[in-house]
Amino acid sequence: MAKLDFEIRKVTESDREEFIALSREFYASEAVLHSVSDEYHKRAFDELMRSDDYINCMFFTCDDDIIGYALIVKTYSREAGGLAVWTDELYVRPKYRGCGIGSTYFRWLEKNIPAARYRLEAEPDNAGALRLYQRLGYKELPYTQMVKDN
Repeated sequence: MAKLDFEIRKVTESDREEFIALSREFYASEAVLHSVSDEYHKRAFDELMRSDDYINCMFFTCDDDIIGYALIVKTYSREAGGLAVWTDELYVRPKYRGCGIGSTYFRWLEKNIPAARYRLEAEPDNAGALRLYQRLGYKELPYTQMVKDN
């Protein structure tokens, strides 16, 4: 597929419904293990509007259409010796996949949000995403991640 001319812009208060719709699409896709409560989509947007201390969201737009987004989470990593920036969610609507959006986003990320380390997660079955991440220099960590929900 040909490269797509698109823009990356920060989510604004007027993007609430579109953010929630895209977030629902992402959590209904093969890229995640399971869906999340609708309340979680709303809470994420509220946090995005409260501050960008911990979380940012960038929309990918082509003409007047929002075609995807990236949810960026920031933390400090002693292991990396500084800021660690996670691409927590990266979603591109199916008809726009393969057009260079992912590669362009990661170049934008490194230029605009300098960090000691960039991290991401991917489902093992998401072969296309894994190929992209490896091509961009990401490598697997030999960690087992564990969670405890409250």
